[in-house]
Amino acid sequence: MSGAAAGALGIIAGGGELPRAIAMSAQAAGRKVFVLRLGDLTGDWANGFPNEQVALGELGRAFKAFKAHACTDITLAGKVQRPKFSEIKLDARAVLAAPRVVAAALKGDDALLRAVVDMFEREGLRVVGAAEAAPDLIAKPGVMTRTKPTQEGLGDVELALKVARAMGAFDVGQAAIVCAGLTLAVEAAEGTDATMARVANLPEHIRGTPSKPRGVLVKAPKPIQDRKTDLPVVGVDTVRNAHAVSLAGIAVEAGGALIVDREAVIAEADKLGVFVMGVPR
Repeated sequence: MSGAAAGALGIIAGGGELPRAIAMSAQAAGRKVFVLRLGDLTGDWANGFPNEQVALGELGRAFKAFKAHACTDITLAGKVQRPKFSEIKLDARAVLAAPRVVAAALKGDDALLRAVVDMFEREGLRVVGAAEAAPDLIAKPGVMTRTKPTQEGLGDVELALKVARAMGAFDVGQAAIVCAGLTLAVEAAEGTDATMARVANLPEHIRGTPSKPRGVLVKAPKPIQDRKTDLPVVGVDTVRNAHAVSLAGIAVEAGGALIVDREAVIAEADKLGVFVMGVPR
């Protein structure tokens, strides 16, 4: 569905830079954008677009807001911490959906996201992934930076992809860090930045150092996940944090990960001597 033919794109916006990047990309492509802010998670950038704020339990209000702004498609983007369901105040629509959502949450994050998608689609709203909402954010195959991976680095990328996908099959995480064939860290609930921070505490002989960067961070979608939600994301901070723990590079699954502010990411990586690449699926 083209932006000209479609109604507005509604963005359920959590924290971080991804929702902003999607909104700007869709607007640049000529599409109307409406931002649904989740509590105080969404940044001030949302004020540059038509927007409303809802609490996590205000499902009925969210449905009304999307319909009032003529949204035909919606996308979920940004960081949202898993809530304590006992602390959420539910409106009437949310009360009806709560048993299904809680049951899904007990099965893992991806089951929870699928349940959320299903609720909006039952209301006649088409849930789309970032690949459709903002296709220019999708990582392309190949090395994007002046710095190129070594043969050791390419081997680490291959292994880290296998590790990330294997762990993702159990709904664990989307990232793995490998150095010289040794798995140093796997992402779990703490997120990518905290995963990288753990590497700095490892002995220097099994990881990179400022004088000799080694190892790679690889991010790939979980094999079990619906690609309408929660694709892996790389941004400028990812590059800076990789450099801070002396990793040589970052790789993502081409077509299966998002790069926010691509030009800035590449410029920062070139400045720091970190390679960034997309690996064909």
